Amino acid sequence: MNKERLEWVMSGLNQYALTKTEDQFVKTALEDFEKKHALTKLQEERFESLYKEKSKLIPNKKSSNYLPLKESSPKKGRPRRPPWKSRFDM
Repeated sequence: MNKERLEWVMSGLNQYALTKTEDQFVKTALEDFEKKHALTKLQEERFESLYKEKSKLIPNKKSSNYLPLKESSPKKGRPRRPPWKSRFDM
């Protein structure tokens, strides 16, 4: 797993509340990655399965890393003119 992929998976996991053991695994794996610049095959598989499992859940909205989709309000446009009035009648 390369650094970009690991950062992407971590950004996804940061949206969810992790259990104590999951959190400990993530911390340990990140430390290993910083030291060795690689993860073991087992760590990679665990990261991927943890991400897949968590992505099926609803994100933890109280997390500081949670970025909700912004609801857009209807855009205000110019008022429409009745079709029987032209611009030049004013």
